[in-house]
This record gives sequence, structure tokens and C-alpha cells, in this order.
Amino acid sequence: MEITGEVKEIIYKNELNSYCIAEFETEEGEITIVGYLPFINVGDTIKAIGNIVEHPEYGEQFKIDTFEKMLPQSLDALERYLSNGTIKGVGPATAKKIIETFGEETIQVFKLEPERLSQIKGITKEKAYEIAESFIENWEIWQIVGFLDKFGIGPQSAETIYKKLGVNAMEEIQSNPYLLVDLVNKVNFSQIDKMALEIGMDDTNEKRIRSGIKHALILTTYNGHCSVLYENLIQFVKKILNIDEESIENVLINMKVKEEVIIVDIDEKEWVYLMPYYKAEKTVAEKLITLKQYKNIKHIDRFKKELEKVEKKSNIELSDMQKEAVKAINENNVCVITGGPGTGKTTIIKTIIELYKQNEMKPVLCAPTGRAAKRMTETTGNEAKTLHRLLEIGSIISDDTQNINMDYSVAPIDADIIIVDEMSMVDIFLMNYLCKAIYNGTKLVLVGDIDQLPSVGPGNVLKDIIESNQIITITLNKIFRQAAQSKIIVNSHRVNDGNQFISKEEIEEEQENYLDDFFYINEGNKIKILDQVISLSGERLKKYGDYDFLKNIQVITPTKKGELGTKELNKQLQETVNPANEMKQERKFGETIFREGDRIMQIKNNYEMYWEKHGVSFETGSGVFNGEFGTIENINEKEKQMQIRFDDDKLAWYQFNELEQIEHAYAITVHKSQGSEFDVVIMPISQTAPMLLTRNLLYTGMTRAKKLLIIIGNKNILDFMIRNADNKKRNTGLAYQLQNIK
Repeated sequence: MEITGEVKEIIYKNELNSYCIAEFETEEGEITIVGYLPFINVGDTIKAIGNIVEHPEYGEQFKIDTFEKMLPQSLDALERYLSNGTIKGVGPATAKKIIETFGEETIQVFKLEPERLSQIKGITKEKAYEIAESFIENWEIWQIVGFLDKFGIGPQSAETIYKKLGVNAMEEIQSNPYLLVDLVNKVNFSQIDKMALEIGMDDTNEKRIRSGIKHALILTTYNGHCSVLYENLIQFVKKILNIDEESIENVLINMKVKEEVIIVDIDEKEWVYLMPYYKAEKTVAEKLITLKQYKNIKHIDRFKKELEKVEKKSNIELSDMQKEAVKAINENNVCVITGGPGTGKTTIIKTIIELYKQNEMKPVLCAPTGRAAKRMTETTGNEAKTLHRLLEIGSIISDDTQNINMDYSVAPIDADIIIVDEMSMVDIFLMNYLCKAIYNGTKLVLVGDIDQLPSVGPGNVLKDIIESNQIITITLNKIFRQAAQSKIIVNSHRVNDGNQFISKEEIEEEQENYLDDFFYINEGNKIKILDQVISLSGERLKKYGDYDFLKNIQVITPTKKGELGTKELNKQLQETVNPANEMKQERKFGETIFREGDRIMQIKNNYEMYWEKHGVSFETGSGVFNGEFGTIENINEKEKQMQIRFDDDKLAWYQFNELEQIEHAYAITVHKSQGSEFDVVIMPISQTAPMLLTRNLLYTGMTRAKKLLIIIGNKNILDFMIRNADNKKRNTGLAYQLQNIK
């Protein structure tokens, strides 16, 4: 529905994204409006389009989808608008004088006869023109939200576009609507294209074809690709633009000349890259080969004796393969250590740290996520940082990968040896920034498991480096005796090799003393699977091993949707683990009820979020990152904020309108669990999209469990997952680049 009225009071405004809560006066009376309202101030008259919603606490509200700023409808409203500080040089007293002097002519004076403003005492002719200019500039801003709505661009992006294009934004977009593809992430290309054709853009206009090509290339990157086959690109663009191939090929040539794209011959096939993706792969390849070929200035002499000292001091005995890995690191500037769970990767990392410290050299530890860095810190006893923190790259790494700045200056890393864990999660952009920060001569050790899920972002960095055969790689494939007694680890390796879980008969035949740390419940009925998950999350596991859900247990599922997806599981688990209680404050946000005591996860990178740590020493900082887990400690209705304690003891305060940054974490997806470990993992498996029923997804979920793993699901579906090793191949060129560095 549509309502028109005046903004009487702004109750809350988020300066970062312009989300507002305001009192709005219409002819029918006052109502609270909520939504993204850039450029809006008290006194503004707007036509708002949206829906009436019923807030459980604050009653009826009007939720705005889009709006159009209008000229004030009365002289009183115009005076209030002029008084609100929007017009440079006009305050309440001056606004009153302007209205009294010009009345109904006021707007005409501003727009057509600005010199008349100098009739008012205190306004010079020069100042009159400045005031009029400010009024007209604001008039342009008024129209931009409604204008962009026609192109499928919401109010939240309008401010970004205005900041980039300035006061002539509408004019520029009118002449080339395809600018929006460059300015806004994940736009509705077909709607922009439709509008462009309606306002007279020719269907073979170069701007249109260029934009269609760029849109097609960006779409492929959302699936992890860095490039696309030339022929496939031509056919896709031909389909979405409905034009001939020759026109597309001509524009591609121009884009190549302007270095917007690059076309590369790999294995007698032509691949098309957006330039940032190609540059990232090239930078990474060149740096790795430069590091590899540089003089080995961090070499440890008398290596054998030094290693024996570390083994004695740490009371560990390395296997021959582990010794070979440590030796390879000493003899090479770049080295990859890969292997599954229980193969000794952590022991190697700890040994390297001690070895280099013993020789008065500085090791630096890092991982791609906060959770992975925390785990690395816990397992090694040495501080590990996220790559973002280490490189001080802040918010430049975002979802907006089509406009990423490849030439961004990163903080050089002061280290003799850099160890990166969970390398399978590192995408090509993050690897690019890491490579830029490493001094020649510094050793680089990349540790990871290539059989886990690849990075969310584009590229397949670890796999490509290994497959290039250009960087020394130690593959750990022996499960250590202690780990070999764990059915979690044995079954994880079996799944990874394409075999079913170990059977009772095989265990009896082997006469192995396996730990009771793995259970499989064969159940096909989704309601019964859910009942099992709820039962295990309640008292059942507490009795079995004194496991407490909020401290030890994590439910991991392949999907977000359906009865066994995270959305539904979180509702059910919240009622089991943290039910409503009159002593616990609650806050509803959309369809979600957040309650004191809830387990949550941060789902966006927020580089500005202030936090405190109250421990041995008081510490403050900023930044809470995607994938961090926490617990809601306090909900304060008076202050309209929520206090969350994260697992690393950071305390952060979230305003109620910032709650889109968090979600319940009683159940999380396998993708979100990557880089984490939990004492107990409960994994429900049921029929869902085939793309989620893969071997590496099952393997990744299983390897999150440390002490106990329970899988509940239909045997046929699990068998399908184990057989389904056909992971979607990512179109990347890093291996080729590494092999062809001149």
C-alpha cells in the first residue's frame, strides 16, 4: 500500500546503512515507519510504499519497501523542512523569514529567482545563490530513490550510488542505466536491461553488450569460478541479450583492449577472465615462484640436532613422514602440508614453531577465519590471527568482488616463517593479499586438507597449488595409532576414500580396540530424525557423557531449508535447550525470537563493531567477523540493545536494528562449520538438493567432531553422498600460471 505524510521525529537512524525508525504523520493520523530511508530528515514529506506490520511490542508499524521524497504540501511543512538543517545556511529563524516574505512563491524563488533571497536581512547576494544551490541539490536527492526503484534498486543501495555519482546521478544513469551493474552488487540485470531498452537504448549498443558480458562473468564467480570458456560466455550473453554473436565478439575485443577482460589460452581452450581475477591468480603464482627461487636465508643449520632438541624438550617422537615434512620446510622457502584428520598436521605445526623459536626466529600463525585462528591458538599454544587482522585489510574484502581493489596496499608481515592453517578455505583474493605482504626470504607454510569443501569465494587455491607440482608438497596419509582408534577418524577417511562406515564385523575381524566415539542411526523419516536430534540435544547425551549442549554440542546439517535445515532446527532446538522463561528477556526480530542465553553466530563481517574484554587486563577493539560464535547475555529494552559475549570473551553491544548480523547457532550448515571443531557433532542427513549431497560435504561435517559424532539419516542417501565424488570443478588458472611463469 501507499501512504503520504511528513516525518515528525526520527527515533533511530543507523548512520552506516540509513535504517530508520520514525514517527510519520498522515491525514489519517500518526504511524511509526521503519525501513531504509537515506536522505530523510525531520520535516520531509514522503510518499512511502510498503506494508502494515504488527510488532508484538510496539504495535502497528508501516514497513517501507521504497519511497519518494515530495515537496512539502503546506507552508508550515515547508518551514519545518527548511528549518531541519538540510539547506546550507538556513536555520529555524531564517526559514521563518523566508516563508513570511515569499509565502506560496518560496519554491519558485529557490529554483528560478534565487537573487530575491537577498531581500532578507543577513542574506547577501552571494549567500542567496549558495542557499538556492543547496536547495536544488537536495531536490535532486529527493528524486533518486523513486527513480532507482524502477531499475530494481532499493533504498539501501541508493545512497551508495549517490555517493559515487554525485548530484548528476540520475542524469548519468538515464544516459547509461548499465552503470548500475558496476556500482551495485548482485543487481537484477534483466530489470535494468528492460528499463534501458524502454528509455530508448539500442539492443546492440556497446554499453549494453559490455554490461551483459560483465554480468555473465560475475555470475560465474558466485559459483567459485575465476574464468569461463569463451564459447560458453558468447552463448550465455547471446541468450540474455538476444543479439548476434558477432556484436558480442566485437565488444569483447574492445573490453580486452581496455584491459577490462583478458582472454587466455589454456590447454588449447580460450578462457575469459575479468581482469581482477586474472591479476589475482598471476600475482599469487609470481610471488610463490619468487619465494620458492629466493635464497634460503632462514635455513636452520645442524638441522638434525636442532630437531632432536625440540623432540626431547616437547616430549614428542615424530614419524618419518613428519620429519620429512619439517625437513622440507627447512630446505624450501614455500611448502604445502596436506592430509586428513589424525595424520599429524598439528604436531608438525607445533614442531616448526618450537624449532624456529629455538633458533631465535619469529614464526607467525594465521588462518582465514576467527574460529580457525582460535582453534590454531588452542592447539599450538601460540597466538594465531585471522588473515584479515594480520594484513590489516579491514573491510576491503567484501561480497562486492566485481569491484575489488587488486592494488590495495597491505601491511607487510614481520616474520621469519608464516604458517597458514585451513588453506582450503582461502580464496584467490585473500591469497593475493597475503602474497603481497610477504617479504622475499620469508618462509611460507600452507597447511590444509584438499578434500574438504573449497573456499566460499572464487578460486581453488590449495588444490591448484598442489596440482601444479611446482611447490614442494608433503601428503600425510598415515593415521597415527592413537587417532586410528577413533571411529570418527577411521570413518572420515573411509568416506573420503569412497567406502562405507566401518561395520561391526570388520571391527571384530580387526580385533581393534576402537573408541565408542561414532554412532550411526539409520532413519529415513524426517520427523523421527528430528525427534532423535531433539532427544540427543536434551538429557540423553548429558546422561551418556555429561555433555552440555551450550558448551559441547553442535548440530550440523547440509542445508538451511526444510524440516532438517538450520532455520527449522534452530527454532526447535531453542525451545529444547533454552526455552522461554519469565526471568529471560526476549527480542523479536522479523520471524526470529532472540532470548537471553541463546547461542548465536555472526553472519557478516562488521569491522566497526566495538568490543571489550574484561580479563586479567582490560582490552578494547573493533571488529566481529562472519562465523564467530557467541551467547546473548543481556537484552536491554530501555537502551534498545543486546549484549553478546563471543567465545573468545569479547563483549559487544548490538542495537536492536543491527540484529540482521546474527542468527541462531544451535544448528549450523556444514559450510559455516568449516574451520571449527566441536566436542560433539550431531549430523542429521535427509533428502535435499543433490548439489548438497556430496562426499566432501559429508567428510567436512564429520571431521568437525572431536570426541563424539552421531549421524542420523537414511542409508541410501548416505551411500549416495559417499559415491558422489563429482564435486563441481571450478574454472581456475592458478595451476597453469604456476607452471608457466617465465
